Amino acid sequence: MNAFDYQLDEPIRQEFASLEHHHSEVLIIGGGINGISILRDLSLQGVQVTLVEAGDVISGASAASSHMIHGGIRYLENGEFRLVRESVQERNDLLRTAPHVVKPLRTAVPIFSLTSGILQAPLKFLNHGKRKTGKRAERGALLIAVGLMFYESFSRANGVMPRFKFFGGKKAAQELPSLHPKVKYLATYFDASVHEPERLALDLISDALATGNARVVTYAAAVGTQNGGVLVRDGLSQHVISTTADLVINASGPLTDITNEALGRETKFMGGTKGSHIVVDHPKLYEELAGRELFFENSDGRIVLIYPVKGRVLIGTTDIFADPRQPVVCTEEEVDYFFNLVEHILPGIKLERSQIVFRFSGIRPLPKADTTTPGFVSRDYKIDEDVLPGSADVTLFSVVGGKWTTFRALGEHVSNLALKKLGKARKVSTLGLEIGGGKNFPTSAKEVDLWVDRHAGALDHDRVRVLLGRYGTKASDLIRYLNVQGDDQLASLEGYSAQEIAFLATEEHAVRLDDFLLRRTTLAFSGLLNEERVLELANAAASALGWSAERTQDEVSRAWEILQRRHSVSVNNGRLTI
Repeated sequence: MNAFDYQLDEPIRQEFASLEHHHSEVLIIGGGINGISILRDLSLQGVQVTLVEAGDVISGASAASSHMIHGGIRYLENGEFRLVRESVQERNDLLRTAPHVVKPLRTAVPIFSLTSGILQAPLKFLNHGKRKTGKRAERGALLIAVGLMFYESFSRANGVMPRFKFFGGKKAAQELPSLHPKVKYLATYFDASVHEPERLALDLISDALATGNARVVTYAAAVGTQNGGVLVRDGLSQHVISTTADLVINASGPLTDITNEALGRETKFMGGTKGSHIVVDHPKLYEELAGRELFFENSDGRIVLIYPVKGRVLIGTTDIFADPRQPVVCTEEEVDYFFNLVEHILPGIKLERSQIVFRFSGIRPLPKADTTTPGFVSRDYKIDEDVLPGSADVTLFSVVGGKWTTFRALGEHVSNLALKKLGKARKVSTLGLEIGGGKNFPTSAKEVDLWVDRHAGALDHDRVRVLLGRYGTKASDLIRYLNVQGDDQLASLEGYSAQEIAFLATEEHAVRLDDFLLRRTTLAFSGLLNEERVLELANAAASALGWSAERTQDEVSRAWEILQRRHSVSVNNGRLTI
């Protein structure tokens, strides 16, 4: 059975059926970070907006991020100065508005040469990756120093980060004992990380729903048009209904052209590239990184990264032209590539496939470009405007491009265009507006203690600290719920309770078991799943969502199939194997 087409023979869901009798001012197709950002922005302006997503939210391209919030220093080579400036400013804003999930990330750049790349850099800038021949020259210390000076100049006005530094090879070897002995310099600067991007997205949805102007329906795919409306198919029951709106926004990422085709419009906007990552359980590597990201040029010229996340080490990423009509997975060849890049920069570290706990892959929603080099495809975004096929006056926007770091700016940009079409004025700026659990988040040990004391109630203080770290200040809602309903810890999984899973099911609109394993928690990412835990989590979800025994078993089977197909995680006699 194909996990991507797994269906349930169920009656139509109430939340799905209600779409047929609901007219929205704006209908958003796509529940990735861009669609969610637009949803939040518009709802804050008082616009009645509905978002439909073919799967779960943050289950497509947005689920395959490098877990970074960064300015994109390498985009300077492409001449994308506007994008870099915007990215750095958005990064700084997120450090203030979402401090519960976005944290400063010390980044180290190992460098093998002083002057290499100085002559080739202008040619890269002028040709934007179109040259197919010529000797590759890696970026040397002087070139990187110039890039860092430009990079930091963009955030000088509202900077929140320390200045970059350079160290010689001797100091570099002290910092990273496994580093290649030919590394001559180590540049360090600060960017930001988001260890749980799904949590950030769920908080944005929560902000939108709290306005009373937004609704989100998952497992609802836009499949056509009819009489000026959009046909939507329920992914569980396969029922199809028609819903209407004054304005439709196609924010389906790498599937934008495919969605437009379903709506009756042929476009060729997208030219996405596949990016894969692996997550390894390697205590020595994790300890040596000491919270730092290694961000460097691999032997093939590709910029890659190694950095600690959730007690594991994330290694990525590839950049390969891909067909969005085909499912993508991290291949064995890509794993070999990751092992080689680690050996290239850290020959003192030895990796084995048995240490991989998770793999993931996705297609970046990049615009179609005339280049032979995937890394030179622009990460910027643009908005196309047309009329929804089969209608006379329903506007159709197609969002092309975008990345995690700039989601707020993109959402604001699209929202402004929509407001103009609707004849409405902006009421609220999202710049500087705190997000979800980042609102009044305690930033010092003393503030954390005060927050815990104030909110714990009958719960153990250590448990409350865990929940604050997991959900930010939105944990207060869960804590009140647990104080009333109880907090019975799962037998197989320390730190989670059946009531916590029930709360996620009802408050965060999880529909399928894999929604819990991959997006409402980071259990799969961290390699913490086994047969017993998945079954216990399924039973907790079943109790909250009213699943039958048959439905629960279907969900368990489906979840393991998805874990195997997409992430190479399988179970064998209760033990996690890769």
